[in-house]
Amino acid sequence: MPPLQRARGFTLIELMVAIAAMALLALMSWRGVDGMTRTQGQMRERGDAVLTLQTALSQWSADLDTIAVLPSTRPIEWNGRVLRLTRTATDGVQPMAEVVAWTLRNDAAGVPRWYRWVSPALRTRGDWQQAWERAASWAENGDTEAQGAEVALMPLQGWRLLYFSGNLWVPATGATTAVPDGVRLVLDLPPGNALAGLVTRDWVKPNFALATPRQ
Repeated sequence: MPPLQRARGFTLIELMVAIAAMALLALMSWRGVDGMTRTQGQMRERGDAVLTLQTALSQWSADLDTIAVLPSTRPIEWNGRVLRLTRTATDGVQPMAEVVAWTLRNDAAGVPRWYRWVSPALRTRGDWQQAWERAASWAENGDTEAQGAEVALMPLQGWRLLYFSGNLWVPATGATTAVPDGVRLVLDLPPGNALAGLVTRDWVKPNFALATPRQ
């Protein structure tokens, strides 16, 4: 009868090699999962930022589309810090007016952020004057009561406006008695966020017709 052979087990070196290989595979798998998680988070953050920007620019265009030229009022005014404009609105029954303001100022965390504010319904010249002045005070962060009607938008590093005049884009200045033929908005989005760099949005008055040079 042949002698029984002893079962051969793993040596210590073989076990160490196997453990090292499994650890390496686990590390590679973890890095892959972590990379996918980071990518998904960045895509979600970027998607949210794009949606916020699109919503803000849509509201911007809607405000400009409804600018109102009313007696003894100003349709639009830009002082380099705040844009104020008078726009038409309705309460579902009667037409009315509102004052809308856009500004850039620091939020509670000290981050420069774009804000929009809209007044209550205006029915008299006195109501308009009060809302116009309150918009300026709100932009300077001096009217805490008005802050309840503001909407905080995206972080901004800076912004500027240009008007289309004489077939040229020129820097916007002061108040105007008429609605500009076009308004160019340039937003400077800060680096390090989901969106960064310059964003330009052009608005053209609906009934504007570009003048063609005579031959």
